[in-house]
Amino acid sequence: MKNTYKTSEVAKIIGIHPNTVRLYEEWGLIPVPERKQNGYRVFTDFHIAQFKLARTALKVEVLQNGLRKKAVDIIKTSATGNLAKAESLANEYLQQIIVERQHAEEAIMITRRLLSGENEESEEFSLTRKEAADYLEISMDTLRNWELNGLLVVKRKQNGYRIYVDEDIRRLKIIRSLRCANYSLSAILRMLGELEITPDICIKKVIDSPYETDDIIMVYDKLLTSLRYAEENAQSLLSQLAKMKNF
Repeated sequence: MKNTYKTSEVAKIIGIHPNTVRLYEEWGLIPVPERKQNGYRVFTDFHIAQFKLARTALKVEVLQNGLRKKAVDIIKTSATGNLAKAESLANEYLQQIIVERQHAEEAIMITRRLLSGENEESEEFSLTRKEAADYLEISMDTLRNWELNGLLVVKRKQNGYRIYVDEDIRRLKIIRSLRCANYSLSAILRMLGELEITPDICIKKVIDSPYETDDIIMVYDKLLTSLRYAEENAQSLLSQLAKMKNF
């Protein structure tokens, strides 16, 4: 005989409020439970496993490049009973996380190389904002946004026009590499500030460690840590899905 549970029992087992149990059903994160003649919901062991799967997936706070949506898609697909498809989505999710982590690590390596001047062509730059944006293959709005957020203070000619020189371009290349890997503007600003004080700092540690005094600490400010945790989390999802096939 299969185990069955009331809403209050599910809430106690999972450690959530009974209203949250109903919300999960409303959002399609669990299968629609059967109901008794009196209207009370009847949950099964599969529901319990599905709740645990959802809770595991929703722990991850990495938001870039649709990772959050992919986690929700895994939950909803599993809730329909299509575990094979959910497992396939989970594997895709894991692979994307691995790629994102590699990009984050690579951005730090590129930053180190740019800071050391390794493989850097000896060019003398004197570019306008548009020329700098075109050279770096970014939009002028992006360049303006970086400046407004304090990542770069640009010199001006006597006529008031901005001019981007060699040092500016190298700094912009560092910012571009780190932004492509989804490091936040505040994390990059923190790293650039520390570099000005201590040129030989551990970039990886500084960029992944927000100050305790920061008013707002975004998830991206601990991107490497978040991605490592997300990778472990994805492995856990795959393990849970494999067990759910036995129900």
